[in-house]
Amino acid sequence: MIVAGFGFRSGVDMHALHAALDKARQGQPAVTHLATPQDKIAALTPLAQALGLPLCTITPAGMAAALAHTHSPASLKARGVGSVAEACALTAATMPGRPPPRLLTARQISPDRMATCAVAQGYPQ
Repeated sequence: MIVAGFGFRSGVDMHALHAALDKARQGQPAVTHLATPQDKIAALTPLAQALGLPLCTITPAGMAAALAHTHSPASLKARGVGSVAEACALTAATMPGRPPPRLLTARQISPDRMATCAVAQGYPQ
């Protein structure tokens, strides 16, 4: 399982989401899932549909349990995590009874700074 996790500002457009994803997945295995906080799902659904990928929703408790590698002051203030994108990717890639997932790409920021994306790999059986 290769998960692209997203964090983004209100009013984000598909171009910003796609740009962040393209930066994050450069040189990485093919993404199999997308993930974002549950209150942002509507904004990411069109990208998931366009790519034909399943979309995982992440709860605030799920994000809080993930250890982000980068630290954005804005993310810490708004969500209590260093990186929403990294927390979503890591949380969605977690598989019970398996080793913890690993971050393949730290959060990457779209050129307009509206979206971030990080990629994590979970370990299947």
